[in-house]
Amino acid sequence: MAEPETKPRALLKRAARLPVWADVAVRFGIAFFLIGLVILVHWLDRDGLVDNVDGHISFLDVVYFTMISVTTTGFGDIAPVSDRARLLESVVVTPVRVAVIFIFVGTAYSFVLKRTWEKWQMSRIQQRLTGHIVVLGFGTSGSEAVRELIARGTDPSCIVVIDQHEASLVRAESMGCNVLNADATRDETLRDVHIDRACSVIVSAGRDDTSILMVLTIRHLAPDLPISVVVRAADNELLARQAGANTVINPVSFAGLLLAGSCQGPHISSYLADLASASGRVVLIERMVRPEEVGIPLKDIADGVGVRVYRNGKPYGFWDEESTCLCAGDLIVVITQGDGRVPATMVED
Repeated sequence: MAEPETKPRALLKRAARLPVWADVAVRFGIAFFLIGLVILVHWLDRDGLVDNVDGHISFLDVVYFTMISVTTTGFGDIAPVSDRARLLESVVVTPVRVAVIFIFVGTAYSFVLKRTWEKWQMSRIQQRLTGHIVVLGFGTSGSEAVRELIARGTDPSCIVVIDQHEASLVRAESMGCNVLNADATRDETLRDVHIDRACSVIVSAGRDDTSILMVLTIRHLAPDLPISVVVRAADNELLARQAGANTVINPVSFAGLLLAGSCQGPHISSYLADLASASGRVVLIERMVRPEEVGIPLKDIADGVGVRVYRNGKPYGFWDEESTCLCAGDLIVVITQGDGRVPATMVED
């Protein structure tokens, strides 16, 4: 796992509301409009100006005086001499001068300094992105998944959230995650977050077709990366698996299982919710068999109640003969004690 960032949040990239050329055009348009306004004011009050060179104020002299005045250069060859001209310089030209300076300085900051800083910051974050978790979509399911990951001890700086809704990104940032405002179905977007170096991906786009397209894109770029995806239609569960998802979760079906279980006993659904949450009194975990556990039965592990063994990709229950002797390389599912801070609740997306 990479070293966590010292800052609570880090921004990978933000999408501009206007194209760069349009933003620049608007800024310069406002600046030139204000300069044109000052030229008009100076031309109408040209009798209050004096040219120390030839004594005559032409339109070119007015343009020249306006430009050196707005840019605060001031050579002294043309100067306001009448009270009215000096008043106009004070109450009209000076505010325009300040506004024009702010426009040009702001443009330089936005399109040179700020963008250079953000590119450097993004590059620095990308260098540290190794063994991270990528979350595609920060709706109800995605945000609940991130909240649960953090509750289970995952450093928020090791989570990257990709979404195209600004409000969702603001919520993700407030939780300490890295964020990227981009289209997660594009190869370039996933390469930006080094999808090939991630440890897992959660896909919750809000639409089954979009989620499945994301899974296909991820699998193309990272053939061995574990992918968990949320789908809502039962018909799409097989499609999601065929696209390359390792885990397919249907919140509607899962809610139905809880409802059916509650009919057989009022405490079954709350216990299942406990198992699924890091804040429950009991927690369901998955881990590799430890060296000291090799050769013992699943029921004799010391840190909880073993309920399932995965050996060579096949599941075996605690009642199966294979679970009577754990082997090196086995993956086991264990029910262990949680901290019980908050009663777990199931939220349907």
